[in-house]
Amino acid sequence: MSGELLVRVTPDPLDPSEAVAFVGDPRSGGICVFLGTVRDHSEAGDVTGLRYEAWNEMAEKRLEEIAAEMFKTWSLSKVALLHRTGDLAIGEVSVVVACSAPHRSGAFEACRHGIERLKEDVPIWKRELLTSGESQWVMGS
Repeated sequence: MSGELLVRVTPDPLDPSEAVAFVGDPRSGGICVFLGTVRDHSEAGDVTGLRYEAWNEMAEKRLEEIAAEMFKTWSLSKVALLHRTGDLAIGEVSVVVACSAPHRSGAFEACRHGIERLKEDVPIWKRELLTSGESQWVMGS
C-alpha cells in the first residue's frame, strides 16, 4: 500500500468504510464507491452463496496495474481496490472499488473503469453455490 493506493485480496470481510476513509482527501471534491455484493440468484437459478478463489500475488499485481491505468487516465487523488476470497453469504461485500478526485466526473468514470477492468482481467474466480446443491464456475463479465 502506498500513500495513494490501497490494494488487497483477502479472505477477511471487507469494510467499505475503510476504503472511503482511505480515499478521503482534502484535494478532492468527490469520492465514488462501488460495492459488489452477493445476490440470491443468477442465470443458473437460486444462489445460496459464492466461493471466490484467487491467485493472490498475481491478482494484487493486476489490481495495481489497473490502478495505474486509472491514475494515468483521470486526475485522481487516491484509489482503493479490495477483493474478497473464500465463501461468502448472500448480501456480503465481495469487492470494493473506491476513488477520490477533484471533480465528480473523474471519480465516477474511474470507478466504473476500475470495476470493469477488475472483472475482465484479474485472476479471481467465482463459483456459484446453488440451492439445488450444485455449483458452477462463472466466467468474468
